[in-house]
Amino acid sequence: MRAVLIPLLSILIVMETFSQSKSTDRQPVVAGRFYTADKETLTKELSKYFTECKKSPADWKVRAIICPHAGYIFSGEIAASAFSATPRNALFRNIFIIGSSHIMAFDGASVYNIGDFITPMGKAIVNREIANKLKNDNKVFNFPVDAHRQEHSLEVQIPFIQYYYTGKPMIVPIIIGTNNTATIKKIADALKPWFTSDNLFVISSDFSHYPSYKDAAEADNLTASGIISGDPATFLSVRKKNSARNVPGLETSMCGWTSGLTLLYMAEGNSKLGFKHIDYCNSGDSPYGDKNAVVGYQSIALIEKLNTSDAEQISSDSFSFTAEEKEQLFNIARNSIKTMLYENKRITIDENKIPSTLKKQLGAFVTLKINKTLRGCIGRFISSDPLYEVVKISALSSAFEDPRFPPLTKEEYNKTEIEITVLGPMKRISSINEIRLGKHGIYIKKDFRSGTMLPQVAIENGWTVEQFLGYTSRDKAGLGWDGWKDAELYIYEGVVLEENRN
Repeated sequence: MRAVLIPLLSILIVMETFSQSKSTDRQPVVAGRFYTADKETLTKELSKYFTECKKSPADWKVRAIICPHAGYIFSGEIAASAFSATPRNALFRNIFIIGSSHIMAFDGASVYNIGDFITPMGKAIVNREIANKLKNDNKVFNFPVDAHRQEHSLEVQIPFIQYYYTGKPMIVPIIIGTNNTATIKKIADALKPWFTSDNLFVISSDFSHYPSYKDAAEADNLTASGIISGDPATFLSVRKKNSARNVPGLETSMCGWTSGLTLLYMAEGNSKLGFKHIDYCNSGDSPYGDKNAVVGYQSIALIEKLNTSDAEQISSDSFSFTAEEKEQLFNIARNSIKTMLYENKRITIDENKIPSTLKKQLGAFVTLKINKTLRGCIGRFISSDPLYEVVKISALSSAFEDPRFPPLTKEEYNKTEIEITVLGPMKRISSINEIRLGKHGIYIKKDFRSGTMLPQVAIENGWTVEQFLGYTSRDKAGLGWDGWKDAELYIYEGVVLEENRN
């Protein structure tokens, strides 16, 4: 048997090598189904999507976007809102299009390196030099291009690129076939040399599949929050929580979650980058959709944050708040919870009434307690959103989305104490002697596991530095008591604000 298998394997390898030595353009397979196959009609439709879509601030410096890959009649406007977050005349050298396979499973990624992509809009040129280097230098990319033949998730992005960008950038099409997080981390590491401001990364993914309209909106909001946190572990935790809720009809929270995780791994630890939400709808919003079983569509951008001089102005040693500013933050937090609890809607904040201090891009956690006992705590380390917005969102998440607790009830609301911790930037340390109890929070990371505890936790429990590290490593990062010893350690400072309800 072994003598038969070895020649057969050799033949397959030769066939694959021979097929890839020829130039074979990838022909469209969903033109006429997911989008029109007529160039003139398609051009008019794309123009309409870009005209009517939600526009992002012109000063965003976008490094990556997450956009849907469904039929254009359902998700075209959301996809256009993602691309339009970048300038039309942006001089991107390459656009890396990354999708998760709907067709086949394999233990890595497949990059198309034997030709270009054809759509009704014409030919999109593949940067074969980059594609070949990825394939030759990284075993995780050494998978056949057959994964691309019938896959729609990359193809549907290309007409948007061809229509929108005047510079006609080359593309690097990548399909991920694995759901192994360690392998996905390797894929992200292999892509990092090109994760620069002169390239754009497009993550192709829809969100929830087939729950009801209302359940989709809730699940999609949770999943987007996990991405916007910038923390891979938080994102994976949200996916797990969505699955555990047993929502009727929910098959997946995000069909391209492995592609989204790849982006999170690439951006992880880069305090100069932050995620921004752009727009959302689901198929039930289309006149062709059924509200009983929908698919969700999000557009999200990863942008460059403040420049160095701006960041220095909001270092952890320099931010402080007046009594009025503190009161305003607590009003935002409490009113967010109350309005959702009693009216089932989010509050609207008049930005013109917000002082500049509360518009700084700072991370924050909102902690809820009842009779001094923890009742919820969720937030963000870093954020490209203003502080007041982070507090608003984190208050809602702490009250209704903390996986450790059931949603806050009306009976509990009036008993709830709110604490807000505003965070400074994270700093990696090489020695635990740099940790100052009560001053520093710690963040521990190893591979795809991570966890944190806020500065005040060590003091509240009377811990030593070693206990602070041990509890965070074991209870938050899942690395065991001594897991911190060979993990990456970060510290950050925080200003703890306590609500005055006298």
